[in-house]
Amino acid sequence: MQSYRAPWWLPGGHAQTIWPARLARHHPLPDGRPPRYRRERWTTPDGDFIDVDLLDEGALPGAPMLVLFHGLEGSSQGTYALAFAHWARRAGWHYAVPHFRGCSGELNRGPRAYHSGDHEEIAWILARLRAQQGAPLRVVGVSLGGNALLRWAEEAGESAAGVACAVAALCSPVDLAASGHAIGRGFNRQVYTRIFLRTMVPKALAKLDQHPGLFKREAMRAARDLYTFDNLFTAPLHGFKSTEDYWAQASAKPQLHRIRIPALLLNARNDPFVPASSLPRADAVGRHVTLWQPAQGGHVGFPGGRGHGLGLPEGVMAWMAQQA
Repeated sequence: MQSYRAPWWLPGGHAQTIWPARLARHHPLPDGRPPRYRRERWTTPDGDFIDVDLLDEGALPGAPMLVLFHGLEGSSQGTYALAFAHWARRAGWHYAVPHFRGCSGELNRGPRAYHSGDHEEIAWILARLRAQQGAPLRVVGVSLGGNALLRWAEEAGESAAGVACAVAALCSPVDLAASGHAIGRGFNRQVYTRIFLRTMVPKALAKLDQHPGLFKREAMRAARDLYTFDNLFTAPLHGFKSTEDYWAQASAKPQLHRIRIPALLLNARNDPFVPASSLPRADAVGRHVTLWQPAQGGHVGFPGGRGHGLGLPEGVMAWMAQQA
């Protein structure tokens, strides 16, 4: 993926983002079989729940486990999650997709939801999977999930090695302020922001029905960008003073030097809402961090010749194999 080049018929970051996310889902995976997940519901330390989708189909005895943390409003059915499921099934690995709260198709019970710096949530999920698996995990985080995963690795420090062999963050907004402002302007605001808010606002309003008084209903209905949504919902519900405070504390970029296990950061420089100017430089991340910043790829795109994103897990997992 370091030298990735997009198909000629998908020019630009928007095309390389939208095609894999929206159109390629209508084309079957190469073997034509969707994964048959097994769902487990876990009680969280604060008495809520999350749903974890597990794929053991074809896993070999003693095989490693690949864990994937999805992005904003993602799930185990996302095109990238299915691509990694296809890779895991073909490789004979175990595969797990933990859903952030409210993302599995059922609203969680508690007032909190999830956010880009949710390293404590990542920590207890990984600890439980590690205990079940009996061996260190290989962990991938996509977009929001990747930033949260990096924050876990930063906070865990040396102890992370007992849980995971390596981590990879794909197209993650490690500078949340830069990405938050970018997605709130122009074409990004009209397309990507609307797509996210289409599910986020109804979930927030349903959360208000569960827990009256969390925020003002009419203000949420009037939200037209993620800055406003985060100011009304994400920041106050998760202990931050404001959107600015949330973005500053949750961003992984300033603390990448604290990571003590192999970590890959893959970001296309034409990602529509992760500006190239916001990406970390090699002299600021520490020796455990590898930066891949190809010119093309879009946001969680990296489509192959037929538009599938199957090359993404191939490249990332080849790097993972080198670390193990």
